[in-house]
Amino acid sequence: MKIIKNKWSIIAGLLIAIVALTAFKFETKKAPQYFAEKVQQGDIQDVVQATGTINAVTTVQVGSQVSGTIQTLNADFNSHVKKGQVIAKIDPSLFQGALLQAKADLADAQANLVAAKANLEKAKAAEAQAKLDFDRYAELAKEGVVPTQQLDTAKATYQTDAAATSAAQAQVTQAAAQVQQKSAALNVAQTNLNHSIITSPIDGTVVARSVDVGQTVAASLQAPTLFTIAQDLTKMQVYVSTDESDVGSIHAGQQVNFTVDAFPNQKFSGKVSAVRLNATTVQNVVTYTTVVDFDNPEMKLFPGMTAYVNIPVATASNVVKVPNGALRYKPDLTADQVSALYQQAGIVPKGAAGNKGGSKTQQSTGTQPSTTAVIWKLGNNKQLEPVQIKLGITDHTTTEVAQVLKGTINSGDQVVTGAAGSTQKAASTSAPGMGGSRGGSIRGMGR
Repeated sequence: MKIIKNKWSIIAGLLIAIVALTAFKFETKKAPQYFAEKVQQGDIQDVVQATGTINAVTTVQVGSQVSGTIQTLNADFNSHVKKGQVIAKIDPSLFQGALLQAKADLADAQANLVAAKANLEKAKAAEAQAKLDFDRYAELAKEGVVPTQQLDTAKATYQTDAAATSAAQAQVTQAAAQVQQKSAALNVAQTNLNHSIITSPIDGTVVARSVDVGQTVAASLQAPTLFTIAQDLTKMQVYVSTDESDVGSIHAGQQVNFTVDAFPNQKFSGKVSAVRLNATTVQNVVTYTTVVDFDNPEMKLFPGMTAYVNIPVATASNVVKVPNGALRYKPDLTADQVSALYQQAGIVPKGAAGNKGGSKTQQSTGTQPSTTAVIWKLGNNKQLEPVQIKLGITDHTTTEVAQVLKGTINSGDQVVTGAAGSTQKAASTSAPGMGGSRGGSIRGMGR
């Protein structure tokens, strides 16, 4: 009896194994489930997407040319100031003392100049008298009335007085130079005193204040920044970091729209004013600054905000467009199966190697990149049908079908964007490719 039970147990186990194996084989032969989207017809825009920073058109950093302690502050954050308005004062006591010292030095120099001029006049008078004496002795010496020794003495006296006159003239020149030097020192002292009063150089709004009352500022090496003033916040700019691959399609006058985190549901518009030639390189990534002008009449946007910018560079109206996922899809087929489907559709592959079905073209032969791709359409019997198309512009979600090269594609057709449930192992070799796509980068795909 025990032997019979064991036999039935073995038979039951075998039946269960057979059923499980059959179910597993059935499951492995199950057809894959495709994810498809409809081909649409409508308008499409090719846009350059980038981020930037909002800035005022004119921003002035107000500093101090003199060192000292901040005595008063007449402006704060968000204060509206006028040109010439006093916005801060530095303790003037040291500068006032220096000014008084400079005035005293100038007065002393001017007195020395007066004395030097008086000495010059005295020296000139002595020289004139000595010359008269010399001339008189010379006439008398010719007549033999006075000895030659007295003539020589008169001549020496005259020459001595002439030298004294030259020395007095030099002292006058030196005293005059001292007056100019002390006058310049007085001007410097007055200027330093004037610079202790900080005024606004423009009409604008204070966006930053860097000092407090009682703080000491040192201007020995460079002028410390006290305030940052934006001239007019109703007209502002966005500095957009644009990739080098996009600058060729951007030019002055293009309309731009952007959003900011503060108002995510509102779009702001502007216009490209310039693409600056100065390049910025960070980790081998080259970008250029695109300047976008825009109006800010309600002053909603503040300097420093991050802007998410869209720059339309091309537009196509009423065209057939396919989802970008269809350009990335690769069917889970062997190279022979893909080649057979290509032959049925009349598609001639370029090159001997490519992707696993050529759903997106890889690289063309020659110097100019191709703009073709192969997408996979679901036919009436849910079978895959390859369609070769020429690519147009893209909006990062869909791409224009500029031309159908092989096969047919119409608005409403289902194109495959993915698959699930396939257990067939992918072939180790790739199917023949179909040529490259715009040099290997389609705007909006993989960006």
